[in-house]
Amino acid sequence: MLALDDTATHTVAHFAAWLATVACSVFAAIGVAYTLFAAVLVDRFFKRKAAVPTHFPGITLVKPLHGTEWRLEEHLASFFDQDYPGPVQHVFGVHDANDAALDIVNALRARFPAADIDVVVDSRLYGPNRKVANLVNMLDHVRHDVLCFADSDVSVERDYLRAIAGELEQPGVGIVTCAYRGVAAPGFWTRGSVAATHYQFLPGVITGLAIGRARPCFGQTIAMTRATLDAIGGLAQFSHHLAEDHALGEAARHIGTTVAVPAHLVNHACTEATFTALFTHELRWSRTIRAADRLGHLGSCLMHPVPFALLALLASGGTLAASGLLLLALAARQLLRWRVDRATAQSARGWWLLPMWDIVQFTVYLCSFLSSHVMWRGHRFRVNRAGMLTLSSDE
Repeated sequence: MLALDDTATHTVAHFAAWLATVACSVFAAIGVAYTLFAAVLVDRFFKRKAAVPTHFPGITLVKPLHGTEWRLEEHLASFFDQDYPGPVQHVFGVHDANDAALDIVNALRARFPAADIDVVVDSRLYGPNRKVANLVNMLDHVRHDVLCFADSDVSVERDYLRAIAGELEQPGVGIVTCAYRGVAAPGFWTRGSVAATHYQFLPGVITGLAIGRARPCFGQTIAMTRATLDAIGGLAQFSHHLAEDHALGEAARHIGTTVAVPAHLVNHACTEATFTALFTHELRWSRTIRAADRLGHLGSCLMHPVPFALLALLASGGTLAASGLLLLALAARQLLRWRVDRATAQSARGWWLLPMWDIVQFTVYLCSFLSSHVMWRGHRFRVNRAGMLTLSSDE
């Protein structure tokens, strides 16, 4: 009887290992196909011609600030050094009159004495999303019809405003947003954030746009006219959203306009100095995507061929077929890395570390399903199924 039980247990274990091997191999194979497809699409995306503006309307750059950050002055200065003949207003907003970011604004005033600069200090909140509150508080000081919201950790090239103006005047466009590449602050773990941006986020966006699945709107930079903002009902309505940028894009689509994503990248600073900071930031980002697009987030498991191939290798006991699949997944990821680096003209150093970053990203992806809490600027929030924020009860 004991021998029969041992045989049954062995059979079940053998079947479970076979099933795990097959399942992981299928996911890995589909992931390899996705990766190769994305590698082709990256070139096509960046070969698109930029829209050339026929006129240069006045633009107000709306910048929410909160404390000092790595290279903050350089990031903000890039928005002043623009090849744009139209009038440009810079509005900076803080919640606290003692915010250290105001020292940087004063330095910019001295550096660009002819610039049109306004500073808004306003502590009013309309919900848990403090960034939205900061933006709302600045709107009364806007003087131009074109609004460009941009995060403080973003820098741009000199043709940024021309690219925005060209896209915004195209028929049917309500919002212009830009994908971004990572710029690593000094340190090892910041390179992991850059790798996630270049080799997970960017190919995913490009592929999603190509197949009509993605509906992006990136908070790093969002431009629209005042008429569009009024038509969607203003910004205050998004003060309880975790992904206020995604909600803003959906609101623009709801009134019949489109969200344009030109082949123009902005630069996003990656400053995660420790593994904990990297993991926490990536987990918040992953849960943000999950809150905004649950089906898309679930399908993004196919963006992880290397971890699935490694699991298939472990489950199979190291078969030749599983080993070959892992090598194929590694080769596909390196091909995608090379294509992205060439297209963005910016390489994430340490290409040999890409498999490790892939495993970290896969772990983040799995953990994104385990909780509905996120950490944001030192506060812990709960995110409901509609993507709304509430301050966690243990705060």
